[in-house]
Amino acid sequence: MTIARRTRRRRTLAASATTALAVGLLSLGAAPAAHADTLPTLCNPAVDRTTAEPVNVQVTPLVTDFLIYNVAPGSTGHHSDILTRVNSATTTVDNKTEITATASALFLKVEVKVGFSVQKTTSSTTSTTVSDTWDLVDPGRYGLYRGTRVVTGQYVNRICAQTGGPNTGIWVTTSPSPGTFTTYESPEIGSVRCAPAEAAGTVRRAAQLLISSC
Repeated sequence: MTIARRTRRRRTLAASATTALAVGLLSLGAAPAAHADTLPTLCNPAVDRTTAEPVNVQVTPLVTDFLIYNVAPGSTGHHSDILTRVNSATTTVDNKTEITATASALFLKVEVKVGFSVQKTTSSTTSTTVSDTWDLVDPGRYGLYRGTRVVTGQYVNRICAQTGGPNTGIWVTTSPSPGTFTTYESPEIGSVRCAPAEAAGTVRRAAQLLISSC
């Protein structure tokens, strides 16, 4: 039995625990998912002024907190524990952690591009500790995790340049070089077993790959 959630609820577990080692983004066994760039070209100078457009966007699953549990046959009961932090995700724009209103607007466009909600304010997974109670009654080796999908990319600043009448214009890139950003999806907490294999590119698969001696 495996479980995953985005809001806290109680679980029970009887097991022995060992702590997993920290891993980085590149050790999760899944290549980042890239999203194609299709930037708008036409604009209305009477309405449009400036904008920041995300480009070269990539999505990577990341496990931030993790523990391995071995469940003995026939064991039941409640077990509470604190997951060990193995990595972190933080919102940044141009390597700065303070997220302005302009950056929040950029992240709204990032959401449209990747197809899921992301953090749009100053946020970090290190701001909370994962303490929970799990219910895993089936025997086997489990990975208990918290993780997220990290979104990284670049952005370009553009202005609407008038080309004809007052309502006719084209977007023109003004930045000499693109800026950078990082944000992430609301973290999920769950458990995963050695088998069956979880879908590639998911947080659950990233957590599954951290379970040693399967």
